[in-house]
Order: sequence, then structure tokens, then C-alpha cells
Amino acid sequence: MMTIDPLRWGSALALLAAYGGMCATLLRRPKTVPAPAPEAGDWLVVYASQTGNAEYLAQQTAATLATGGLRARAVCMSWLDPAAFTGATRALFIASTYGEGDAPDSAARFAGVTMAQDTDLSQLHYGVLALGDSSYTNYCGFGRALDAWLHARGATPLFERIEVDRANGEAIASWQHQLSHLAGTSDAPDWEAPAYGHWRILERTQLNPGSIGAPLYRIALAPQDGALPGWEAGDLVQVCAPRDPNLPREYSIASIPSEGKLELLVRLQRHEDGNAGAASGWLCRDAMFDDTIALRVRTHARFRLGENAARPLILIGNGTGLAGLRAHLKARIDAGAFDNWLVFGERNAAHDFLCRDELQGWVDGGQLARLDLAFSRDSEGPRYVQHALAEQGVVLCEWMSRGAAIYVCGSLQGMATGVHEALASALGAEALDELAAQGRYRRDVY
Repeated sequence: MMTIDPLRWGSALALLAAYGGMCATLLRRPKTVPAPAPEAGDWLVVYASQTGNAEYLAQQTAATLATGGLRARAVCMSWLDPAAFTGATRALFIASTYGEGDAPDSAARFAGVTMAQDTDLSQLHYGVLALGDSSYTNYCGFGRALDAWLHARGATPLFERIEVDRANGEAIASWQHQLSHLAGTSDAPDWEAPAYGHWRILERTQLNPGSIGAPLYRIALAPQDGALPGWEAGDLVQVCAPRDPNLPREYSIASIPSEGKLELLVRLQRHEDGNAGAASGWLCRDAMFDDTIALRVRTHARFRLGENAARPLILIGNGTGLAGLRAHLKARIDAGAFDNWLVFGERNAAHDFLCRDELQGWVDGGQLARLDLAFSRDSEGPRYVQHALAEQGVVLCEWMSRGAAIYVCGSLQGMATGVHEALASALGAEALDELAAQGRYRRDVY
């Protein structure tokens, strides 16, 4: 856990707050366009997704209902207009939980505003699929809170809440069974995820020799059959480790397909008993270059550039979070978009300045407009990414006035929380929620 000097951090936030009024003026923008009101008989399939799982299940849910002749559409919770919601009579909610029981970023405004209202939902019949991870204390926290709120507002459950622990197949099958009953059909579309492909390691390089932190590797992989699949910057891979094949691990992809290889940044994890993590130990240490790596690419729509491709881009992250940010930088540079600002943090400049030569080369070539660094162990007191961002309040407001988008990748505890607080102080909490709803503030944090 990061320790933050309260005086230093308070001063930085005060400096950012001084620009708050100016930023609020510069960020005048059209509100997000709400989802259209449902027609009589429509089914709303509402998803709150962070890494794309809930969105995928929502699309599959709507397709299953459609096989029975029902009108159904999947809608992100951030686009759900209150009037459309209160006018709906049938809704299915697929809700991920983020961090320690929190709503995903796409549902933050709904959780903070809509769920704080005493809304009459007595006309609504609903079902909830809650996605979570039982290794966290507040398992399925947001899904449970959503279910409780709906019930308290008078809505009628169609069936008991279904909870899914780390993509458990039996729980998903229970949800499909309920959908088949609602749709009156057993002819449901195939929900199977793509099979794992056979990959091999091409290169494995430690990026932080001499670091006081755990070893961190840049790992390049290629399919054993030689054909690279397609992906976009922001997407993820799932790796199935031999030691724990039932629990795949996800990593941000650090490269783009035109580079001819799929690259990851992986830190070797150690458990309290000294054993290496199942996936990180396999990728960083145990797997040989002729071993088969079971891997599949997974779309991460919320962290892709999408409509933000034409905007200036502010990229913020720490540690292995540089992977997702590096892919975005490479994609934009190759496309001729050079209005990029990277704020990155690690421990020591001497040992932990990841991808130093590449990043510095982009700065020198004018392809990376700004590079601000925070090395926590190189200063008198701890200095983290949020501090580096706080010191650039005027620059932040100027970039946002030009329509910039903000992408954050890295650790949830400490970094992402501190960055969120810094941004909220500078831009205003409501403005930050609106940026998230517009898709101009996106996070891939863990």
C-alpha cells in the first residue's frame, strides 16, 4: 500500500483545485445522448461492465431473447436515461463489481445519482446477473446493491439473483436457463468463448534488472501456426497456466498486430508462501521457448480508442500498466497522431524506467508531446503519478479544453484511486463522471 505525505499531497490537490473553475468553464460540453425510451413490450438488457465481460453477456442475452421473438436491446448503464428506466416494464441487469465492491466506471453516475433517488419502480419486472470474484471481501458487491435497490423501490424479481464467481460456467448456464424460459425457446445462440490457441515465446527480457521490486519482463509471443489473430490497442489476452488451468489470467496487450508479435509486460508475482504466481511464474520463469502457451485474445471495447482516436490523448499509469498505454501510443504514432501525453510512475529511474529508450525516442522525434515521470523512491518523500499530474494543473486544463480523452492503466489501489481524486479535484467530480459517461475517461486498472 502506498504511503502519501498528507502535506505534499494536500498542496498538490489545492493547486489543482485552484484551476477548477477554469477547467469547469473549458469543459462545457454536450450531455451524453440517452438511450431511447423503450416501447411497450421491449426488454431492456442493462450492463455495467469494466473489462467487457458484462457487455458480452448482455449482447448474448439480448440475442437469446430475440430468438423467441422478443424485442430486446443491450444498453450500457451510463447511457440509461432515467425516464427510459422508470418507463420500462421488463429489464435484465448484468452488473460487474469493481475493486472492493464498487460499481464499474460506466455505472458510477447511476450508482451515485440514480440509486440515491427514491424512485417508484413498481411497474418493473427484473432479473440480475451479478459478476464477481469471491477472493474479494465484497463479492458481487455492486450487483447485490443493485438488486437490493430495485427490490426496495418496488420492482418485482423474475427470479432470484444469479451470482457468477470468476466466469463460473454453472452460474452462466443457470442464467441461460432463465432466459430460455422467458423467451419460450431452447434454440439459444452459442455462448462459448473462443478456444485457447497454441502460442510460443519468441523473446523474454527483464526490463528492471537491479530493481528492489519484483522482476518485470517484456514477453513477445507468436502463434505456433504462424498466423497472428487481429486485435486493437486496449485489448487483453487470457493465459491458461498449466498449474491452474481453470482460472485464466488476463494481461493487457502491449503491442499492435503490425509489429508481428503479441507482447506482454508481466511482473513475477510471489505468494506469501514464496511460490510464484501460476500464470506469471509460467510466463516469466518456467515456460521454455518450445513450450506451448495456451492463450486467447479478448476484446476490451471500453479501453479501445474508438471515437477518441481523433482526440488528444492523456495516458496515465504505473508499473505493468504501461503495457496498455504503450499499445495506444504505438497505434497513434503509426497513424500520425502525435498529440500524446504520458504520465508514468515506478520506483527508481535507474532500474525501473520501463521502455526508456523507446519512450525517449518518441519524445525526441516529436511523436510523444509530453512525458511526465514519477519515481517514488528517488525523492525525499514518496512521489507518485497523482503528484506528477497534480503539478501540471494548467497543462491538464489546456489539454481538456482541446477535447482530450484520458486513459488510465495500472494498479487500482494507490495509483488509480489517487489519479481519480486528482482529476476530480481539477475538473470537478460531476465533470469527471460526465467524461466517463462520454467515454473520454477510461480505465483498465486491477
